[in-house]
Amino acid sequence: MKYAACLATALLIPLPALANEPATAAKTATCSPVTESEIAALFDKWNATLATKDPTKVASLYAADAVLLPTVSNTATTPDEIKTYFVNFLKLEPQGKINTRKIDIGCNQAFDVGTYTFSVKSSDGKPSTVAARYSYFYEVRNGEWKIVHHHSSKLPAEKTN
Repeated sequence: MKYAACLATALLIPLPALANEPATAAKTATCSPVTESEIAALFDKWNATLATKDPTKVASLYAADAVLLPTVSNTATTPDEIKTYFVNFLKLEPQGKINTRKIDIGCNQAFDVGTYTFSVKSSDGKPSTVAARYSYFYEVRNGEWKIVHHHSSKLPAEKTN
């Protein structure tokens, strides 16, 4: 059901249309007030947490049932694997910069989608950049905004004529 909620938000389809639930269920929730700039700051917090090089701190930003589809891995990362993924990813000393974004806010849910560029270091210390598209789906869990779904993939190479 939680994935359906994210999918509904991403596709801008009313949740009851996907879940076969009465429309009144969504109306009874108490929505946490939030602004676009506060949702944008969630990426800044995530990016700053990467700089700590502490995979436990980074993993703490994700919900217990979150799914991560990372840029530098070909597999989906389940909640138990998120910390392990960041153990390896943080060795690259990643830092991201948003290039383009669209934020949409619902009741206790928000998504931030767009493109970003990551500065990383290879194992031999050489710096490089990775241009990628991203999506972060956030939900309020126990009064905190948590990442429930994060997808990042390299941008396709541009064709030259």
